[in-house]
Amino acid sequence: MLRCVITLVIPSVRGISYLKTPQNSLKFVAINLRMKPIGTHNYFVYIITNKMKTVLYTGMTNNLERRLSEHEQPDTNRFTGKYKCHHLLYWERFQYAEEAIAREKQIKGWTRKKKDDLISAFNPERKYLNEDVKDCY
Repeated sequence: MLRCVITLVIPSVRGISYLKTPQNSLKFVAINLRMKPIGTHNYFVYIITNKMKTVLYTGMTNNLERRLSEHEQPDTNRFTGKYKCHHLLYWERFQYAEEAIAREKQIKGWTRKKKDDLISAFNPERKYLNEDVKDCY
């Protein structure tokens, strides 16, 4: 049995991530949003934008579909409601909440250009991924 400690998750093509193993070799792992192995959880870090793609919001959740639907019901007292952010451009899946929180904080600390580069590597066409996520649940 291969024991794998996830130390780094690097997004590539949508739905595929590279996991760094203790042997420092990269393994391809297909991520299925719907299926969770017994005893594990799904946590997501995501980036959403407004219609004109002028604003980016980074967030973390344990249910991406539900969270996106919450963003679509805007509360104008909150950032995403004020700027009408609910179009998904990017997401990553994590097994542990601590990893997702750390990644969210890391991305929030980046410049706009670095966030744009991350989104472009994951979603080169910058199409809205909301419907893709809904199809996975």
